[in-house]
Amino acid sequence: MLNLLLIIPIIGAIIIGIIPNKKESNLSKNIAFTFSLITFIISLMIGLNFDYQITGLQSQLSLEWLPFIGLNYTVGIDGLSLPLIILNCLIVTLSFYNGEVDSKKLTKPKLYCILILLLTACVNGALIAQNLLLFFILYEIKLVPTYLLISIWGRDKSGYAGIKYLLYTAFSSIFVLTAFLGLNFLMEGNTFDIAQINTEVLPYGKQILLLLMVVIGFAIKIPIFPLHTWLPDAYTESSTPVSMLLGGIVSKLGTYGLIRFGLQLFPEVWGDVAPYLAILAVISAIYGSLVAISQTDIKKMIAYASLAHINFVVLATAAGTSLSITGAICQMFAHGLIVALLFNLVGIVEEKTGTRELSELHGLMNPYRGLPFVGGLMIVAVMASAGIPGMVGFIGEFLSFQGSFSVYPIYTLICLIATGLTSVYFVILLNRVFFGRMENQRGYLPKVANYERIPVVIFAILIIFFGLQPSFLTNLAVVIRSI
Repeated sequence: MLNLLLIIPIIGAIIIGIIPNKKESNLSKNIAFTFSLITFIISLMIGLNFDYQITGLQSQLSLEWLPFIGLNYTVGIDGLSLPLIILNCLIVTLSFYNGEVDSKKLTKPKLYCILILLLTACVNGALIAQNLLLFFILYEIKLVPTYLLISIWGRDKSGYAGIKYLLYTAFSSIFVLTAFLGLNFLMEGNTFDIAQINTEVLPYGKQILLLLMVVIGFAIKIPIFPLHTWLPDAYTESSTPVSMLLGGIVSKLGTYGLIRFGLQLFPEVWGDVAPYLAILAVISAIYGSLVAISQTDIKKMIAYASLAHINFVVLATAAGTSLSITGAICQMFAHGLIVALLFNLVGIVEEKTGTRELSELHGLMNPYRGLPFVGGLMIVAVMASAGIPGMVGFIGEFLSFQGSFSVYPIYTLICLIATGLTSVYFVILLNRVFFGRMENQRGYLPKVANYERIPVVIFAILIIFFGLQPSFLTNLAVVIRSI
């Protein structure tokens, strides 16, 4: 069934590509939604069949592809990749409900849907890949649809944002590929399969050098300060569905890679690099929070908030304890749900009001003329992001900090300050945008349509459900025992 996660989106993209163009037709969107929904259902079936008592990989498959270069089709799934696969399929499916994907508003809807499905396939493939070269190929291919999605369907500066994202990610790929090639060259046997790589036989200096390249490569993707400057432009200039995908799942390939190819492959020297990584995580968290407070654009505020919160995962990974990695897994999943909901809600606000500027928005909680439905769910999203108990954000942050405190107590306490700053910038957002008196010149804002309500309600329900039943996530920590 793992193969279907890669194959079905590609089949959907091919079908959309061969159907005739129909002006003002949502056929492409409907086909894309159908295939993404099928992929999501398959991911749920894989999750239901997942054995939480088994250590390491499950559903493994290895086929020779190009053995002379060490490239095999080797796939498998564990507690680290499973929640991210389900998250990816969920966000993609719900993103097709966004009004911006309507053929009357979207130029080149066929190409748009094809690129979304190809991006889905690449992310799923990268998460199940257990061959370094196979992972890198899918990791690199997904750069093409992502760049096009940002550049073609973004805002005024989308071309600049797309090029910046392309350059940063390409630069990231250089470090990742160099590390992978180095491992292949230094290990006995011509293979890139993770199961056959044992870095403990390598000299200390070579381990450190390879690990540093892995860390730098994925630090750009996460991103970590000061390699973060592509993030606010890419998130802000992208359309709402693309922002949901970028913040919700694509950025998680960075933290996933840090755990899978950093901590897992280099356990002996991880402790020598981890303190510096923890320092950068703390700086990134504080920096992202402080810059978020100063923003006047709601979407840019959320982008910097995302930068701060994803670095809690980096701190937990640097600590490398069983508890902190459990927290990192939970936090990645929670961060994806929360960021996707926040970007979706901001997209609705922009659609109904025509602006994202804090200075131009007031009183949207007005029950008659405003957007009270959006305001209510925004409060839910903000509470989840702030780590309020009962929300999915709490369990991820709590376990991450609890697991990190025994290793880096000072750094953990500083990150707790960043968590406190979350309340500051989101209170500013709620107070200025949704409370107060609504300006008369705006009149009656358009009502939120039912198709716009469905995705945000589902995200909100899941945020509360996993907050009340976190065992569904914490049980996936079986992966820790295999690291």
